[in-house]
Amino acid sequence: MLYDRFSGKMFAICVRYARNKAEAEDIMQDGFIKVFRKMHTFKHKGSFEGWIRKIMVHSALKFLKKGSNKNEFNTLEDVKERPVQSKAISNITEKELLELIDELPLGYKTVFNLYVIEGYKHNEIADLLGIGESTSRSQLLKARKYLQSALKKMQLLFV
Repeated sequence: MLYDRFSGKMFAICVRYARNKAEAEDIMQDGFIKVFRKMHTFKHKGSFEGWIRKIMVHSALKFLKKGSNKNEFNTLEDVKERPVQSKAISNITEKELLELIDELPLGYKTVFNLYVIEGYKHNEIADLLGIGESTSRSQLLKARKYLQSALKKMQLLFV
């Protein structure tokens, strides 16, 4: 019953961190095993779904660390951001945006998901991933620049 109730939402989380569907399924399976094993540790503070979500994110990060040589955690300093034209954003669907995020290199995608979607701070991301805080910031910046470039290309299609 627990799996049936939360698997859809949790799979969506796993997909955001995985490179493909098979990896997402592996992450989710590991996550639910942890949920069942640690159920007795849930303290009824906050939502149960939020607690499961946190376990899934940590399972995804653990999975990514196993293949950490594939992550692209490089540093990039002193690069200025430019705002995205709102016209491109207003014409993009949620599915298209998720596809763009999924195309990000793994390191960029991981930091982007943790910061933008999960709401972690750079110091927390650095601790979770074993990287420097400045690396977390640069990965987010690179992800944003990548997405801005992709949105700009899409805007040309909408004009």
